[in-house]
Amino acid sequence: MISKRAVVAFDGIAWVAELVAPTNAHAQSYPTKPIRMIVPFPPGGPIDVMARLIGDRMSRALGQQVVIENRPGAAATTGTKVVASADADGYTLLFGSSGSLAVTPALFPNAGYDPVKSFAPVAFVAEGTLLLATNPSVPAKSVAELVAHARANPGKLNYGASHGTPPHIAWGLFKLMTKTDILYVPYKGAAPAITDLLAGQMHFIIDAPGVLLPHVEQGKLRALAVTSPKRSADLPGLPTMVESGYPEFVMTFWTGVVAPAGTPAAVVTRLNGVIADGLRSAEMKERLAKFRVEPRPGTPADFAGFIASESKKWAGVIASAGIKVE
Repeated sequence: MISKRAVVAFDGIAWVAELVAPTNAHAQSYPTKPIRMIVPFPPGGPIDVMARLIGDRMSRALGQQVVIENRPGAAATTGTKVVASADADGYTLLFGSSGSLAVTPALFPNAGYDPVKSFAPVAFVAEGTLLLATNPSVPAKSVAELVAHARANPGKLNYGASHGTPPHIAWGLFKLMTKTDILYVPYKGAAPAITDLLAGQMHFIIDAPGVLLPHVEQGKLRALAVTSPKRSADLPGLPTMVESGYPEFVMTFWTGVVAPAGTPAAVVTRLNGVIADGLRSAEMKERLAKFRVEPRPGTPADFAGFIASESKKWAGVIASAGIKVE
């Protein structure tokens, strides 16, 4: 004879099974239609191109088209908010970066999303160092000489970058760590900033090697250091900021894929596996190397911890350096 308690327990299990079954079925059949991946930047830039590389690889592996949708504006918050408020069904993803998922939320308290609470991290994609480069007119061939020159000329050195980007925050970190007075000049993009740097109207910048190295190799700019914890494989002879006397000056540029918070774990796991497999391929490693970044395949939990750590770190730097966007 079955007891009343056993019947209640059985009913409870059946009720839970009814809730779980649709989720499992959805995950097993996923995807059944195209997936859109939002890129909160204009087309043609490094982040956009990397997103298209990942999207193409995902399309081939999943058997459904991954459509890249550029939604730039408001320091990457426009496109990022679209994903934060989208249905958590795995059909809207964000190709995020250190800017949109760590820097911008700290700069704009009313950004409209929380980098930790609004998203389900899917996969870390790639990470790379930043490069400190000067115009040759600056009389400095090392970080120490640049700092000495800046201290001897307070407020006379210019540094330019777009609002809310890693190069913008790098300026604040440099000022904070070196105790120098350097003028920040806002630009609408990296291209006009580098044009002025080459012309000598701006004195130095800390930006991605992919956009600076060609000018360094031509002798139009002088490279002084990289911001990664260890030396760059592309520039083994160039010291890090750590080696240059600033142990806390560690800053990397990174990208990754996230989904809206609440996306089924099985869907996240499926997407993570596809992206990670692609990142381990020789083809993807070769393509990403052109951007001077390295693939970082890992678990969703690893990426979640990394985003939380980066968000906390840069919020502290922005507050300490007094970085504000007018």
